[in-house]
Amino acid sequence: MKNKRIVFLIILIILIAIGLFIFFNNKRTKNFKIGNNTSSQEIVDYILNINSYEAVIEVDVKSNKNENKYRIKQIYNGNDNNSQEVLEPSNIAGVKLIKEGNNLKLENSNLNLTNILQNYEYISDNVLDLISFIDNYKNDSNAKWEEKDDKILMKTSNKTLYINRENGLPEKMEILDNGKKTAIYILYNEVNVNS
Repeated sequence: MKNKRIVFLIILIILIAIGLFIFFNNKRTKNFKIGNNTSSQEIVDYILNINSYEAVIEVDVKSNKNENKYRIKQIYNGNDNNSQEVLEPSNIAGVKLIKEGNNLKLENSNLNLTNILQNYEYISDNVLDLISFIDNYKNDSNAKWEEKDDKILMKTSNKTLYINRENGLPEKMEILDNGKKTAIYILYNEVNVNS
């Protein structure tokens, strides 16, 4: 009887220790708070380690002859599950691009149409999403960051991401064309990071 109590207590202590470890480890990684004492390098590292986010963005695409504006909702939950839905303009509102593994699903909720592109080779070539920027930054030998006023600017060869120094969230991104003119301008209206 005494041996059963000892074994039970040992198992209970081990379970409590594992539970506390998981609790404090999750609290430390998920509740990273940007504050007055957070360094710019910590904010850059925080951005580079984003693996899940939701955002509503305004996109301004400029070409030689015209300019198009879009409002898009992005949901990114890892490399194999993300989507973008056009909210505006109204003539294409409801159009969704959904990445599921190596497949790309195109949906138009207004017309009740769905098309699936299997093994789509350009599936990772989405210049509008934040993860694309992060991947470019990590793989660009010329990537750098700098502080300017109350912003942190993360730069690659053709993209600049502006981060709010106070809250550590992206505010806007500029993507240059081959002539080094701003071709795409993204404004992050609502951003919810789940890193």
